[in-house]
Amino acid sequence: MNESEVYRIGQIGRTHGVKGEVTFNFTDDVWDRAESEYLFLRVEGILVPFFIEEYRFRSDSTALVKFLDYDTAEDVQFLVGCEVFFPHSLTPEADEEAEYTWRYFTGFSLYDEKAGLIGTIDRIDESTQNILFQVGERLIPATEEWIKDINHKERSIHMALPEGLLDL
Repeated sequence: MNESEVYRIGQIGRTHGVKGEVTFNFTDDVWDRAESEYLFLRVEGILVPFFIEEYRFRSDSTALVKFLDYDTAEDVQFLVGCEVFFPHSLTPEADEEAEYTWRYFTGFSLYDEKAGLIGTIDRIDESTQNILFQVGERLIPATEEWIKDINHKERSIHMALPEGLLDL
């Protein structure tokens, strides 16, 4: 699997219990929406597919996952800290009428029509009434009037940001 064929959706936290479960801290729940049978984990620099035996959600950003043929805490200890990726090819086609949570846009590239590429959306800050895209150290208001185009296939958002906003 080539790096360009996948995108990062989270990271393995710690082992959970003694039956081979791990905590999966995810930024995109595409793996659940697509009902994927596997995830790619970066193990020692290589993308390796791991087949999901079962999972259950602990919160809206954490799940407990058990991978097929890994049955003890010792079996999965080497996965702690591994980045988790999902193939673009399995991402469900975008439905123009679909309702998306703001968290869905984590990992999208963010562009301004004048400045060009700003960077990748690292996380979504929903702690206040104004939703913010966090791109590196920058916080960009996710104001719907400023969003000009969303390309789900390319995972990009194009915005028309007010003059001077990126200088703050």
